[in-house]
Amino acid sequence: MQPDKVAEFRFYAELNDFFSAEQRQKTMPYRFSGHPGIKDPIEAFGVPHTEVELIIVNGQSVRFDYQLQAGDRVAVFPVFKRLDISPLLRLREEIPSDPRFILDVNLGKLARSLRLLGFDSLYRNDYHDSMVVKIAINEQRIVLTRDRRLLHAKQIQHGYWVRAVDVESQINEVVRRFDLCRLVHPFARCLVCNGVLAPVDKTKILDHLEPKTRRYYEVFRQCINCQRIYWEGSHLENMRRRFAGLLTN
Repeated sequence: MQPDKVAEFRFYAELNDFFSAEQRQKTMPYRFSGHPGIKDPIEAFGVPHTEVELIIVNGQSVRFDYQLQAGDRVAVFPVFKRLDISPLLRLREEIPSDPRFILDVNLGKLARSLRLLGFDSLYRNDYHDSMVVKIAINEQRIVLTRDRRLLHAKQIQHGYWVRAVDVESQINEVVRRFDLCRLVHPFARCLVCNGVLAPVDKTKILDHLEPKTRRYYEVFRQCINCQRIYWEGSHLENMRRRFAGLLTN
C-alpha cells in the first residue's frame, strides 16, 4: 500500500544528535498509511523511544500508543532536567532512586568507571543484544549503549545512547544525564565483577597481601562475590583527582 497521508515531525534539543547536520532543527514530513502508533514513526526517524520524554501532537501531550492522523503536527522532546512536566502525560515510570545499569559490549571502560563511583553496573564482553534486553527487563536496569538500534527494543523502559567516544567524556555525560552526582559512593563496588565491597579485618587477609601493602595500609575492603581485596592506596587518590568535579557537585 502506497503512503497516502502526511504528518509533520519536529525533534528538539539533543534529539537532533540522531540527525545529519542538514536535518537538525527542521520540521520533517512523515508519509504513512493507516494509523500507526506514534512510537513507530519516531523510531523510523532513527530516534529510540528511550530518548523521548514528551510528545506533543497538535498542542496536546500524548503517549506512545497515540495513533497518528493525517495532518498531525508532532513535537518530540528529550528528557527535561530542570522542568517539571508532571501535569503532562508521562511515557514511562520514573527511574528508581537507586539506578542500576547494564552496558553493552562497547562500553567496558565506562562500566569500570561507573563501578569506581559506586554504581551497580553489569557488563560482560560476551553479552548479546538479546541478553542485555532480557537482563534489563528482569532486573529493571537502565541500558547504556553505543548502538542506538539496541534501544529500539520495545521492552526496554529506560536506556541511553552514549554520544561520547572517550571514557572521560562518557562518564561525565552519563552522570549528568541521570543526575548521579548526589549518589556517588566511591570504594563501594568491585571493579572486576561489580560485587559489593565490605570491610574486612586485616588479620583475616594477611596471607593475601604483598609485604609493602601489609606494612603501609590498615583499611581494607573485600568483594563479597570474587573475594578480591581493595585498599585505599594511590589508586583511590588518583580516582578522587580524576572525578574531582563530579565528587564536589
